[in-house]
Amino acid sequence: MTSTTTTAAANGGTRQYHYYPPPSSSSSSASFRGCCCCLFLLFSFLALLTLAVVLVVLLAVKPKKPEFDLQQVTVQLMGINPGSSSAAAAAATVSLNIRLLFTAANDNKVGIKYRESRFTVMYRGVPLGWGSVPGFDQPAHSVRRVETAIAVDRVSLLEANAADLVRDASLYDRVELRVVGDVGAKIRILGVTSPGVQVSVDCTIAISPRKQTVINKQCGFDGLTV
Repeated sequence: MTSTTTTAAANGGTRQYHYYPPPSSSSSSASFRGCCCCLFLLFSFLALLTLAVVLVVLLAVKPKKPEFDLQQVTVQLMGINPGSSSAAAAAATVSLNIRLLFTAANDNKVGIKYRESRFTVMYRGVPLGWGSVPGFDQPAHSVRRVETAIAVDRVSLLEANAADLVRDASLYDRVELRVVGDVGAKIRILGVTSPGVQVSVDCTIAISPRKQTVINKQCGFDGLTV
């Protein structure tokens, strides 16, 4: 809306001046809200489009769970000290140095990204030591070997566990240890990382203290969680 003001000129004529009021603040606010709404709709559309593309690719490649297996166990040292004769049944110490060789197989059409994994060696449920495997990227249709070393230095076992350890080593020359750990991995598709999957590895190994070697190994997967 404009207003007109008429003034008399020096030569007897008249001049008209038009005044334009400043723009209303309500119209500027409405325009700003409209721009924000358009940007929100645009970003929402792009996010939904990206999600749809990822889902289509997932259905096309049909990714499989990672395969992580304990391939080989090398015993470098295993020592059992029952202690003094009077306390043999009450306490014993074990020293252990082993190397674990794992095989990671990727049968997928896309790569897999593994995070750092930790594995624990136990005797009858008692943790003795642990080792870790650094995270790594694995390309499609490939097999990779990774290893870790676990060193145990004179860990004490008490009462029943100590008596069982001394009996297993002296009478049967067979000490069974359990190797457990969680392996976490993510599948990479078109530069996008999928939600993580976690496979729990559970292995039982039997070691001969006299021969310093592995005499039996049995491994398996103890479940898959997402």
